[in-house]
Amino acid sequence: ALSLNYYSKTCPDVDYVIAQVVREATMKDKTVPAALLRMHFHDCFIRGCDGSVLLNSKGGNKAEKDGPPNVSLHAFYVIDSAKKAVEAKCPGIVSCADILALAARDAVVLTGGPTWDVPKGRKDGRISKASETVQLPFPTFNISQLKQSFSQRGLSMEDLVALSGGHTLGFSHCSSFQNRLHNFNSTHDIDPTLHPSFAASLRSICPIKNKAKNAGTNMDPSSATFDNNFYKLVLQKKSLFSSDQALLTIPKTKDLVSKYASSKKAFNTAFTNSMIKMSSITGGQEVRKDCRVVN
Repeated sequence: ALSLNYYSKTCPDVDYVIAQVVREATMKDKTVPAALLRMHFHDCFIRGCDGSVLLNSKGGNKAEKDGPPNVSLHAFYVIDSAKKAVEAKCPGIVSCADILALAARDAVVLTGGPTWDVPKGRKDGRISKASETVQLPFPTFNISQLKQSFSQRGLSMEDLVALSGGHTLGFSHCSSFQNRLHNFNSTHDIDPTLHPSFAASLRSICPIKNKAKNAGTNMDPSSATFDNNFYKLVLQKKSLFSSDQALLTIPKTKDLVSKYASSKKAFNTAFTNSMIKMSSITGGQEVRKDCRVVN
């Protein structure tokens, strides 16, 4: 079981050491916090929060980080730097999975979001398969697919809506929302739940024969700040993913979107509770010496 004081005797400064590394990296690159938050989420949804997303592909095995939904993950070097700093203080004690969970919390704090105490004691997993990344929730999911994906991991509809708020940070490539802009279905070229002027601006960024490799747009206009704007945008039909718009399709999730849109405090409370719950899905076996390879 995880505990708040897991390293209180063996590595008491661990939180501080990791926070310093994440802060320094963020000062150099404003995209780091969004990357770390997404990395932690993508780790937890496959085999639990076991650091399996950090492992490199080796020989005939293609690792999670090389699976299609994860090729745009970045900032792995921040976890390497944090691991190096922690190893210098307390060698062989702190798992890479715990480092990632703490770094994700720091990412939220550094961008103006809430803080929380991260339960610790995760172990690192030894298995990482690109083929398993199909288990991640897709940006094209409808509400029943989202519900199934989250409930399989013991997460509720409340958790789904609160964790979706992480979409307030970062950038999305056209491929994640292209489905809404062209040939949406047999009757509509554009997803009718998209605000028309927003749809037009997205179509100019992502033309049907898009050749630009990194074409895309920020998740919201304040994409380097952790706030509740995401929910306001969903209500205005200006969210990027169909999976975000899907939150309005049933009363329960729609009510939560409205609640978080009108109260940053309510969102922050729900988000921290759901992050603790998600990051407590465990699954590993060892404490890796190097986050990229098994011992």
